[in-house]
Amino acid sequence: MSSDKQKAIVLLSGGLDSVTALAIAQSRGFECSTLSFDYGQRHRAELDAAQKIAKNMAVSAHKVLKIDLADIGGSALTDDNIAVPNTPVEGIPVTYVPARNTVFLSMALAWAEVLAANHIFIGVNAVDYSGYPDCRPEYIAAYEKMANLATKSAVEGQALRIETPLIDKTKAQIIQLGLELSVDYTQTVSCYQADAMGRACGECDSCRLRRQGFIDAGVLDQTLYQ
Repeated sequence: MSSDKQKAIVLLSGGLDSVTALAIAQSRGFECSTLSFDYGQRHRAELDAAQKIAKNMAVSAHKVLKIDLADIGGSALTDDNIAVPNTPVEGIPVTYVPARNTVFLSMALAWAEVLAANHIFIGVNAVDYSGYPDCRPEYIAAYEKMANLATKSAVEGQALRIETPLIDKTKAQIIQLGLELSVDYTQTVSCYQADAMGRACGECDSCRLRRQGFIDAGVLDQTLYQ
């Protein structure tokens, strides 16, 4: 039986922000399909988390695409020879993965055309974040403009929207919003170097931002740490 709901692709990493973006999309009435990437990252715990989240949140479809960015390297997340920093650094950190969001959004764009979905949700944030250039509002606006020039569906009148519901929120605000939408954050993995059981290191930039977010939100952090 067909659905009258609008369709959306949600980029689902398995982390805190992406699951909140999924919950927001569903709360807005979208029929959601989720997309994750096996891109040569340091661990598979986030992919396992994404699969469980997709199942528990009853999405229409969940895909994991393999795009091996480790063949390119250049990031602490895809190159074992580059250490993940455990202290704050100035400028863009080595955990930035070159062109990652551009690659991910392009694959989401392709699937959106196939599914006739006019919305792509991505949980980028430009407040409590690591300073990655592909998380900024101006980047998202430029990508959306490009997407609407590049696709058959847009040329034929079905404009595409890149939805960034978290882009101007603090981590605490994201957590509070997610809890209002009944998000179970114990299922999520945010750590850059989680172990095979999904336990976080507690020291990387992602762990620090996540931990401080729970503190600022006044919510018990139930993250499992190594």
